Amino acid sequence: MPPHPLARAAGRTSRSLVAGTGLLLGFAVLAVTVGRVEGVGLTRMEPARAVQSLALRVDDAGDGSITLRDAEGGDLVATVRPGADNFIRATLRGFAQGRLRAGLPREAPFHLTRYDDGALRLDDALTGRSVDFGAFGPTNFAAFARLMPEPGGTR
Repeated sequence: MPPHPLARAAGRTSRSLVAGTGLLLGFAVLAVTVGRVEGVGLTRMEPARAVQSLALRVDDAGDGSITLRDAEGGDLVATVRPGADNFIRATLRGFAQGRLRAGLPREAPFHLTRYDDGALRLDDALTGRSVDFGAFGPTNFAAFARLMPEPGGTR
C-alpha cells in the first residue's frame, strides 16, 4: 500500500518546519536583546540613601552582659543583660566570631545604618559582612531599631 500523500518520508524534516523554527528562535533572541538594551519591561529602583548612622563599639562586661557604646562619643547606647535581647546578642556574637576567624581586631566598631526607605542594616567594614534586619521580622527589627533614635528624637 502506498504512503498517504500528507505523510512525511521517514527521517526527513520539511524545510518549512526548519525555517519556521529558525525564525521563531531568531525573533526570541532579537526580542530579548532589544528589551535588555532599551530597558523594556525592567523596573529600576533608586538605591536607598542612608539617613542616620551609628558606629557601635561592643564590649563584654564582667557579669556576662554586653555594653554597646557610640564609638565616636563613647556614650552608652544599651546594655544587653544575659538572657535578654537574644537576637542582638546572637547577631553581634556572629559578627565578632567572623572577625576572630579572620584574625581581625575586635575593637573596630560595627555600623548600624537607617535608610530613607525604612531599612535598617548592620555592617562590619572589616569582614564585609552585613545584615538587613527587615529579613528577620518586626520583633527582631525593633530590637536593633531601638538602639538608634528616630531622627530628631531620643533613644
